Amino acid sequence: MNQPLINIESKFRPEIEGLRVVAALLVAVYHIWFNRVSGGVDVFFVISGFLITTSIISTINRTGEFRFRPYVTKLMKRLLPSVLFILGIVLVLSWFFLPKSILDKTIHEVFASMFFYQNWQLAFSSTDYLDSSQMKTPVEHFWALSIQGQFYIIWFLIFTLILLLIKKYKLTKVKTLINTVLGILFVSSFIYSIYLTSVNQPWAYFITMTRVWEFALGSLLCINLSSIKVNKYIATVIGWLGLIGLILTGIVFNVSEMFPGYIALWPMTCALFIVLSGTGDTKYGVKRFLGSPVMVKLGGIAFGIYLWHWVLLEFYRYNVQETPGFIVGTLIIISSIALSFLMTKYVEEPIRSSHDNKFSFKKLGIMGSVNVLLIGSLLIGVYIGQNRLENNITDKNYPGALAVKNPDDVPDQEPIPSYSEVFDDLPKAHLDGSNQGLKDSDLKIGEYGETENYDATIALIGSSHSEHWLGALLKATKDDNYRVLNMTRSGTRFSTGYSDDDLKGIWVNNVLDYLKDADVDIIVSHATASDTPNNKIQQQMVDQLQRVKDEYGIEVLAIRDDPRYSFNVLESLETDGLEETTKKMNSEDNQKDESFWRQFEKENKSLHKIDLTDYFKVNGKFQPIIGNVIIYRDNRHLTNTYSESFGPIFEEKINEILKDV
Repeated sequence: MNQPLINIESKFRPEIEGLRVVAALLVAVYHIWFNRVSGGVDVFFVISGFLITTSIISTINRTGEFRFRPYVTKLMKRLLPSVLFILGIVLVLSWFFLPKSILDKTIHEVFASMFFYQNWQLAFSSTDYLDSSQMKTPVEHFWALSIQGQFYIIWFLIFTLILLLIKKYKLTKVKTLINTVLGILFVSSFIYSIYLTSVNQPWAYFITMTRVWEFALGSLLCINLSSIKVNKYIATVIGWLGLIGLILTGIVFNVSEMFPGYIALWPMTCALFIVLSGTGDTKYGVKRFLGSPVMVKLGGIAFGIYLWHWVLLEFYRYNVQETPGFIVGTLIIISSIALSFLMTKYVEEPIRSSHDNKFSFKKLGIMGSVNVLLIGSLLIGVYIGQNRLENNITDKNYPGALAVKNPDDVPDQEPIPSYSEVFDDLPKAHLDGSNQGLKDSDLKIGEYGETENYDATIALIGSSHSEHWLGALLKATKDDNYRVLNMTRSGTRFSTGYSDDDLKGIWVNNVLDYLKDADVDIIVSHATASDTPNNKIQQQMVDQLQRVKDEYGIEVLAIRDDPRYSFNVLESLETDGLEETTKKMNSEDNQKDESFWRQFEKENKSLHKIDLTDYFKVNGKFQPIIGNVIIYRDNRHLTNTYSESFGPIFEEKINEILKDV
């Protein structure tokens, strides 16, 4: 008989099943009605850490070894049936019911979800899970499942190493060793999560390293639970406190700015309280509720509830209305439960519980192959549609911004980019990687146009609201002997408003250091932010531009920021139509810098200025499409195609400035 690696409680914990369904329902409720994070996913991670560690230790105790093939086979039979089935359904529905502008993104995310790297796909595509203005795919929530899959592989490697050390060095203090390893993972990941959340929260939200501590906490609880004794009265109190605290997480905290840093300790501590309270049976404890037959039954399909609710919600949002009412939202939850029950019974259980692995993996292979064929078919359909439209493009039919002068002279055409291309219609700097992301502060410079023996250098500097004018600058200078530099960083204005130790402030200082001795004749940057009436913010941007002019002797072209909206203009175009979108655009105060810009124009004579607001209007009204070109790729960033149509306007302005230099 094998000597147990460590004594743990491996008995069935009904309250954990109940906790799983509470977490799933919280995620659904907060997504449907509040568009907020609930902390439910963090609870899933803690529970996953607890359960997988229990399974691993039990396997080692029983067999004396820990082999990769049985471990992964069991995981694949547990995870893949539901994943492949739902992704297949999403692919079919997407062609008929999803806006074409989000179709290409959905296809890529489905593929990423199939192979469990969806969290990294979202991180690298600059997705903000908490930004309601960004178009969401029906599979965006698979990021959590991808992290879970990666975690299972990480835990296999960790426990394989631990077992190897124990056997090689005949270690006896096994519990101490495991606690030390898991404790180091917990502390290091927790500290990194706090740091990265403070400097780049959207990135921190998705990447694996900022989430490992949540799994590690569940694992530490598993290892040490048998040594923890809780008084039954205390158990009753902390159990209910844990449940109430978990339910209130999304209300108490501003999760859009805080997760997954130290605030994630709140829902996780609530989960720990509930698990600890279940170590003993108490008459009025939360275990009686969470461990009831109904909750245990629902807990068994909680995985499916989590996967289905977002799929149903997103298709509803794109085809009916943005926010469901109480009745519709309730129907989405009920439908998620029903679909989860049916999927578990007829798809998942036959594969998971089969002792014939050939049968199971044959079924999984068929499902995966069908999904790959569907992905290929959708991509071909998108490609054919794009080619058909591109063959009809001429300068006369698609003048873009230049059409505002004579809008009636432009024939009606299907707008460009095609809806399936708009989301990826990005500036060249974004596509070639010279745009600076939020992950670091090093200065990255993109160089375009003439790179040798040039007559002048124009540097584009600032945030993404400067970067989206790169298309215009490249068009403006294509026939001239000019060099164009791109120095942009997402979410970072070229401003005096950042501290020197902030990543944004460090980047701004790096730009200034470069400009001191650089061969630059003109810098181009947006000088206002149209989403704020705060004159201090506007003045800090102007002050930085003025500094470059006064101290470095470089000419400055200050651009008034483009109009911004509270809704995704592209999404509205496809779901609500042109007329309704135009009404929505003109009902908003979309340029809150109005008074500051007018004062700036009047009082500042040393900086060159350009106000392009009129090129976003036709007959005095803001439009989503001008000159048969779609203007916005979201709620505030221009499509590169529309930016390029400003080429002649920028060419005239730049040559005017250079003539006086």
